[in-house]
Amino acid sequence: MNITLVQTTCVSKAEAKNIAKVLIDSKLAACVQLSEIESFYNWHDEFCCDNEILVSIKTKKEDFDKVKSKIKEHHSYDVPEIIEIDISNSSKKYLKFIEENTK
Repeated sequence: MNITLVQTTCVSKAEAKNIAKVLIDSKLAACVQLSEIESFYNWHDEFCCDNEILVSIKTKKEDFDKVKSKIKEHHSYDVPEIIEIDISNSSKKYLKFIEENTK
């Protein structure tokens, strides 16, 4: 099974919950987890430190482009972080759960 973890960050919990709901409702994600984080980065040559919500999305690799599109559609950032990580070597039972809960 080609299963992937997609990560993005959001400015607020409300935005992150909305993206999670859209992905779950459309069967593009089997599970979405939210974590509060502190991010450090440069934006327009200025050092920034912000509290954000890390969104971890478990889905099928074949749905990555659809997930990416949904994130962009519902995201407030000009340049949202959208990272894909292969997790296909995870527990077979967990991979089956993801497979069964996505289209």
